Amino acid sequence: MTVNKSNYEKEVIEAEGTVIVDFYADWCGPCKMIAPVLDEIVSEAGGKIKLCKVNCDSDGELAMGFGVASIPTLIIYKNGEVTARVVGYRTKDEILKLL
Repeated sequence: MTVNKSNYEKEVIEAEGTVIVDFYADWCGPCKMIAPVLDEIVSEAGGKIKLCKVNCDSDGELAMGFGVASIPTLIIYKNGEVTARVVGYRTKDEILKLL
């Protein structure tokens, strides 16, 4: 699900359970590499993890508001609270450890 400034709070902060927010750009190589890894994690979680994506090119203001300077940046929320934040490509195992 793509999120932006207008729906970030509803889709991420107010969401119950675990939400991974992926700050990315279409031209970013590492972003393209991590996308299928995130899709696989979410698919295997059977609805227990929600993936929200923020395009930093089209929603730069939101990215700046979260201090995103490099992409991909992943911010992991559990019941509206940030529990982890990582920058750069991560393997599936590394992401699972954060969850």
